[in-house]
Amino acid sequence: MDGRIYYLTALLLWSGLAIRIPRLLHSRRDPALVSLCAVVLSAGISFTLSAPASVAAVNRLTGVPNIAAPLVYTVVTAFSAACLVVIVYWRGGEPEHVRRVARRWLTGYAVVIVALWVLFAVGNAPVERRTDLDTYYATTPGLAEMITLYLLAHLVAAFTTTTLCWRWSRKVTGWTRKGLTVLVLGWLLNGIFGVVKLAAVAGRWTGRHWDGLSTDLAPGVAAVAAALVTVGYALPLVGPRIESVAAYARLRPLFKLLVDPADKRYWVPLSWRSLGDIDLRLTQRETGIRDGITRLEPRFDDRVRERAYHRAISSGASAPEAEAIGAAAMVVAATRSCTPDDSPPGAYGPTALDGTLGDLVRVSQAVHTLIVTDTLHADGRPESRQT
Repeated sequence: MDGRIYYLTALLLWSGLAIRIPRLLHSRRDPALVSLCAVVLSAGISFTLSAPASVAAVNRLTGVPNIAAPLVYTVVTAFSAACLVVIVYWRGGEPEHVRRVARRWLTGYAVVIVALWVLFAVGNAPVERRTDLDTYYATTPGLAEMITLYLLAHLVAAFTTTTLCWRWSRKVTGWTRKGLTVLVLGWLLNGIFGVVKLAAVAGRWTGRHWDGLSTDLAPGVAAVAAALVTVGYALPLVGPRIESVAAYARLRPLFKLLVDPADKRYWVPLSWRSLGDIDLRLTQRETGIRDGITRLEPRFDDRVRERAYHRAISSGASAPEAEAIGAAAMVVAATRSCTPDDSPPGAYGPTALDGTLGDLVRVSQAVHTLIVTDTLHADGRPESRQT
């Protein structure tokens, strides 16, 4: 694999980590978040150190041929441990039990890391190998055991995490399920990476040269696996925020219709710096809309809503869509003028305006629909004005 791919993969991983740093600074004692950041950090470091140029630099700076190998194995092992710990905290349970299980995984993998360095120390690796150390020293005492131990530890983490994620994904919904599904794919690929590497090593044990599996196929599989694992862990955390940003944007038509621009309580600009407070911004926008609905309620004409509703149903809209269109027409009509002089407003019953945030989003998206426009033109309403 081209050495630049290693660095590009690391850069992508660390870009994902950069998004989490603000939250990490505010939640340094959150073990799940800390473990998640450790996953992304260690994955990026492992790809950086695995690049042939980095291997050569580490060996040259230390003066020890091939010392980059146990260093990379250490980071990969730490990555495996961090992934297991994240899953443990995600699943939750009795706090003391969760901490105990997490400590067991961390202790077990810490022992593996120590063993890796001991085995490297007792082995003999005088010839520098930047890309094929696994297969070149597959039959060398000490180093063979080090390589096998690292791969087996990785496989244990891969298949354990895959199994846990698959079982858990069948019990949850939403962004958590989506994240777990991606994790299953990512850790299956991590397992394939380990199997491919181990096959190449075992080939040397039996006199076969399957080095291409280790030097060409495995790194590419690892790159895709690392990206999927990072995305899988991030989705349950980032997904709800994405939904909040989308809802904030989709509420804009209704917000502009109902909230006076001079009211600075609600007109707070959204910037990159304030994305961390998107839930607060969304609450402000929703509150502004609901306050506007309350002020405008005396002008609501339920007959306008009914006409728009029936037009929507006739055009093939679903009941929720028609309800949103009807409510949107009623709001727009109320902002354009009071009800006609010769007829009082109709009775105003429960509508999508009284519903959830999702209902308000649907109403907002219906504000500029053709049915709303046609309904208001049929009523002879004047052009829109800001309330």
